[in-house]
Amino acid sequence: MIFPKIFPKISAAVPKSLMKSAWVSLGLLATVVVFAQTTLRAEPYGIAVLQGMDKVTARVSTFLAPVGQTVRFGSLEIIVRQCDKRPPEETPESAAFVDIWEVRPGEAAADLFRGWMFASSPALNALEHPVYDVWVIDCKNPDIKPGTSPLPSVPGAEKIPPKG
Repeated sequence: MIFPKIFPKISAAVPKSLMKSAWVSLGLLATVVVFAQTTLRAEPYGIAVLQGMDKVTARVSTFLAPVGQTVRFGSLEIIVRQCDKRPPEETPESAAFVDIWEVRPGEAAADLFRGWMFASSPALNALEHPVYDVWVIDCKNPDIKPGTSPLPSVPGAEKIPPKG
């Protein structure tokens, strides 16, 4: 073993069986650290795929929300600030950092939600609203062809032009 050569006084006082278990523990710790560094890397994507439900009509709509742009779903305005997805060889997970507020005519916008939403656990950090549910489905990169819009024409979801 290398340890007795490096630390001769300590190795003389420590039983061999304890020394072996210490080396095994150190090896396991190193494996966990390397594994955590290589597997928890999520890649940023440009578009969040969101799904929303109007609880009054029971209509579910799937719509795209480009990162940094405001989209509208009913009376909600949604901005996705970040959308990350793990590589395909790892456990599937998509997560988006989302700002959601409600805009009613003649009233100031009311902040409803700001935080991370996870596709694998929609109830973990959910929007709490009496009429609408919104959750993350996936993250993807834009595959835009010239002259087309990245947003589908879904009833209830629309792109809002940037202010300014």
